[in-house]
Amino acid sequence: MRKHLFLLCLLSILTIPVSADGLLPDSLYYFSKLNPQLKKHPWKAGLETVMTNVGVWSFDRFVMNEEFARINIHTIRSNVKNGFVWDNDQFSTNLFAHPYHGGLYFNTARSNGLSFWESVPYSFAGSLMWEVMAEREPPAINDLIATTCGGVALGEVTNRLSALVLDESKGGIERVGREVLGFVLSPMRGLNRLMSGQMWKRHTDFARYHDEGLHPVRFSIGAGNRYLADDNHWFKGEQSPYIQLGLEYGDLLGSDREYRPYDYFSCSLTANLAGNQPLIGSVNLKGCLLKKNFEVEDSVDVVVGLFQHFNYYDSEPVIDGTNHVPFKISEAASFGPGIIYRIPMPEGRMSLEQHLYASAVLLGGSLTDYYQVIDRNYNMGSGYSLKSQTRLDLGPVGYFTFLASNLRIFTWKGYSDEDLANVNPLYLNAQGDKGNASLTILQPDMRFRLSERLNLGISALYYLRHTHYSKHPDKTFRTFETRLGLYLTF
Repeated sequence: MRKHLFLLCLLSILTIPVSADGLLPDSLYYFSKLNPQLKKHPWKAGLETVMTNVGVWSFDRFVMNEEFARINIHTIRSNVKNGFVWDNDQFSTNLFAHPYHGGLYFNTARSNGLSFWESVPYSFAGSLMWEVMAEREPPAINDLIATTCGGVALGEVTNRLSALVLDESKGGIERVGREVLGFVLSPMRGLNRLMSGQMWKRHTDFARYHDEGLHPVRFSIGAGNRYLADDNHWFKGEQSPYIQLGLEYGDLLGSDREYRPYDYFSCSLTANLAGNQPLIGSVNLKGCLLKKNFEVEDSVDVVVGLFQHFNYYDSEPVIDGTNHVPFKISEAASFGPGIIYRIPMPEGRMSLEQHLYASAVLLGGSLTDYYQVIDRNYNMGSGYSLKSQTRLDLGPVGYFTFLASNLRIFTWKGYSDEDLANVNPLYLNAQGDKGNASLTILQPDMRFRLSERLNLGISALYYLRHTHYSKHPDKTFRTFETRLGLYLTF
């Protein structure tokens, strides 16, 4: 999707609610037996998916007057005939805006009573329709993957976040505020509530859509200063204020009751408020699709599960620097097993929690040193990732976390100099420079407890990229950033 989606993307993530206590014992939605309107409406969801595309296309065509939106029956036939290619849109469009758009499709189904798994095909179908019919440019295979898989992740998260704020026992200005915030977090759910009249109906029983007892929510918001080094230099970089949001939903190590996808997830977002850096600097999300709890001895809790990962890091050259882009890293479609265990320390004042993950990456992205076509300066491909997350709770002092991840992306489909010279860039159909990239991120983070809710945070991120090229010299690039901020937790 295009740039006009980004304001909505940012609002949907930045307006994460603080907390909510719920009444429902087993569902994000009312029980169907208590509220018949929540019966499944798959055909209505399908129509809304189509209308979502029609609405976005109409904005592109008649408001933005975009050339790519000037479609007709001939452009559709051409797209079907030519088939899918790897496109050359910019990093943020392909690997963040498209997943967000896929979340809209996903939530047309979720807000019409369909389950998580029943909603997945709507992300795929909506993306397929858009790629083939809504643009005069060749359909993109990377968009289909990112919109479908990334849309499931972002869609389910925004769906559950909107449930945190809805409370139909409220009235007046508080009710208006809750409904507006719920609409921003999940526009398709908001539209359905508006059309059904549910947005202004009041109830005294079963008024909430979230159960805090079953799904506890821990939210943090921080602000401070970020230093991004230019080409790994300690004293030549860019200072900028930032806001960091973090949320942990559910209790992964809790009871092994009947589990639904994303009953546990964690997500975080960093927004840059000044300087030359993108407004959305990073988005990190992992959701548990299924799990099994174990107890080793009496005090060690262990969980084995299947997880979905979505990770996005974006940057631009620092002001008055070397003009080197520090990093562009994407893990847009990634699934794999994980194991988590917690070891309490003596007297219950400390604990150690360890997460280990291995994932197959269907679609990822990495900055390239050579491929520069239209808006693209990154390679795409598939591969695998390995992650470790260690948390040491130090009781009243605070807690320390250390995250380490390695993402390996293989770019299988390259190009030749003859292709660049003779082929229309729209039809080049290259993942980028043929080869593979190893991307390592190390992140130590110390939080000191100043009060029950206020923490002082000191953290660093180290980025290392080594890219092997089949037709160019290999490149190694490293840099780092530091952050100092205050964090409120709820």
